[in-house]
Amino acid sequence: MPRYRQPTLVARQLCLTTAIAALLAFSPAGFAQASNPQPTADSPPLAARAHDPIWARADALVRQMTLEEKITYLHGLFPPQTKNPPADMIPSAGYVPGVPRLGIPTLRESDASLGVANQVEQRKGDTATALPSGLSLAATFEPELAFKSGAMIGAEARAKTFNVLLAGGVNLTRDPWAGRNFEYLGEDPLLGGVLAGESIRGVQSNNIISTIKHFALNAQETGRHVMDARIGEADLRESDLLAFQIAIERGKPASVMCAYNKVNGDWACENDFLLNRVLKKDWAYPGFVMSDWGAVHSTVKAANAGLDQQSGQELDPQIFFGDDLKKAVAEGKVKPARLDDMVRRVLYGVIQTGLMENPIPTSEQKIDYPAHAQVAQAVAERGSVLLKNDGLLPLAKTARKVVLIGAHADVGVLSGGGSSQVRSVGGAPVEIPLNGGEAASFVRVTWHASSPLAAVKAMLPGAEVTYVDGKDPAAAAKAAAGADAVLLFAWHWQTEAQDAPSIALPDGQDALIEAVSAANPKTVVVLESGGPVLMPWLDKVKAVLAAWYPGQRGGEAIARILFGEVNPSGRLPMTFPAAESQAPRPSAPGFAEQAALDEAGRNGQKVGRIKPFAVDYVEGAAVGYRWYAEKGQKPLFPFGYGLSYTSFQYANLKVEGGSRLTVSFDVTNKGQVAGADTPQLYVQAGERKPMLRLAGFKKLDLAPGETRRVSLTVDPRVLADYDVKASGWRLPQGSYGLYVGTHAGDKALTGEAKLDAWKGKP
Repeated sequence: MPRYRQPTLVARQLCLTTAIAALLAFSPAGFAQASNPQPTADSPPLAARAHDPIWARADALVRQMTLEEKITYLHGLFPPQTKNPPADMIPSAGYVPGVPRLGIPTLRESDASLGVANQVEQRKGDTATALPSGLSLAATFEPELAFKSGAMIGAEARAKTFNVLLAGGVNLTRDPWAGRNFEYLGEDPLLGGVLAGESIRGVQSNNIISTIKHFALNAQETGRHVMDARIGEADLRESDLLAFQIAIERGKPASVMCAYNKVNGDWACENDFLLNRVLKKDWAYPGFVMSDWGAVHSTVKAANAGLDQQSGQELDPQIFFGDDLKKAVAEGKVKPARLDDMVRRVLYGVIQTGLMENPIPTSEQKIDYPAHAQVAQAVAERGSVLLKNDGLLPLAKTARKVVLIGAHADVGVLSGGGSSQVRSVGGAPVEIPLNGGEAASFVRVTWHASSPLAAVKAMLPGAEVTYVDGKDPAAAAKAAAGADAVLLFAWHWQTEAQDAPSIALPDGQDALIEAVSAANPKTVVVLESGGPVLMPWLDKVKAVLAAWYPGQRGGEAIARILFGEVNPSGRLPMTFPAAESQAPRPSAPGFAEQAALDEAGRNGQKVGRIKPFAVDYVEGAAVGYRWYAEKGQKPLFPFGYGLSYTSFQYANLKVEGGSRLTVSFDVTNKGQVAGADTPQLYVQAGERKPMLRLAGFKKLDLAPGETRRVSLTVDPRVLADYDVKASGWRLPQGSYGLYVGTHAGDKALTGEAKLDAWKGKP
């Protein structure tokens, strides 16, 4: 969400030249065990939830609150634009005054996905640990690491006196150019849901609130304030909503954040289908729905449709949940029972997380930044994906001359932009402001101070290790000639509030790579990107490492991988297309129109927003690798793909069907060095729409020659159709083809499962 929004300008990507995730045995518990659904917005849930002690405690507090206190707890301030701020308010994402007489805490909110954010240094000198991008975490395929990284940023938030982290992004990657792909967890609902749930669980282990966001179908940034995302219910349930459902069951976030866009004609933050029917009724979600910042459009409709709290009120046209809400209640347009339900849900989250008993400190606490940096480095090391290696890697430490080229690799590593931007420990050696568009108000193109050059020098004491900026391809080629190895750092910057115009490398980098690799075939390309990029030079380089946006210890992590101190083990959480035309949409709908408005704005003309438009998600539930399989297209690199410095073998497949699918097999490290592998289980399923589906995964570390047995038990929803007429999941009896492999399409072991018919609640 934007922290400083220019209301007349909306998203577009600016080229830097101008501005410069083994499924653990998964048993969905859900909130249904703890509370019953609330069927409608105006039916008091107290009687139905009387068995729930948290709900009872929350209701007892609501009964003691005055009308003014209730209303105050339902709309939050946006500190950068708040007039006459409270004494304890600090510049951050949001602030909701509490009720001290009842022990109800003030909510102090921070942006959070990749660390405690401080985008344009609202809080001077305040730094935090910057995790790698969400895609890097997803590429680890490690739920345990997701929990650990979530717990780390949650601990820093509490130490900095925040008790709400706006974390938990799980929107599926539908298009490779989408500006916020880097924040999220890839294209698969199982992988994304499991890792998001564990990250949320980690955050909330600190007795603070985490959100899950952006509910739902926030799949592009262009026109996000005006677009209508259109998709059928079954397709939505089997893709994006399934990711949210798994994450909510696993992580139990205290809050859900609704999105900017419309979904099938209604704004996400006043969408009765999403908020009342799916979230609160079908999933029995007991927590509260907060709006994204600037995403509220009404009072009565929003409240009755399930929105519980207006966030960052200064960014909306008016304070919808203040006096307007009070008036709506007085006039009977919003029933008193619904008002109480809104407050009760916020309090449920406060109590559920332990925040009520464990209030945040009144002053900042000491943080063990060195220990936290190790968590960030672990994510970077375990999430970087080796895409190509013609025998050059790992680099020998006997190398006498190594040249690094491009992407400011002498001083740092690139970061994605937007509300997730962390002012990392160590500072920002490079920051470039934007020259227009919505993002310009709260985004700078930023590097973390983790120098790959310094890290490589530390690996090669006494060797000649130099850096060339790469602006002149001929000069870079001359410097590269004769080196024992060339490490060429390529970048593709993406940010919230803007989509990329292309997934081609900008600023003439393709020509740079061509020139350098021609001068020295021992060239390694290290990609710092927010998603896939095109690689017309792939056959001309020896190795390619996708480092994503690797966080504040990215330089050290990259060096350790390149020199073999760490065996690369990341696997792609999203498909890398061979051409933009392979994707369901080759560019963002509305991009050209937005670009024209942005250009007019830069020329001093007064412009409004892009006109409303709709996006029909023609791929439906066939997101990512499912789309490529359905269309018979061969991508550049498939979902789940990644190389290692060792090799693994799978054997002895056993398939157990019946009422529940369980698949087991042996994994052996056949090489000479220790390494981690991520075997993946794929099943072809779906009567309504047959699709390839990731059904399980497991990451395991193996010593040379070691064999370990892996067992994967499948959540039937991953295989099932959603039956709209019956309002539930349905898996027909029958035989289902499956395979175990290293990526989508790799059929190392094949089999067939005979499954009983199964039906499940929505």
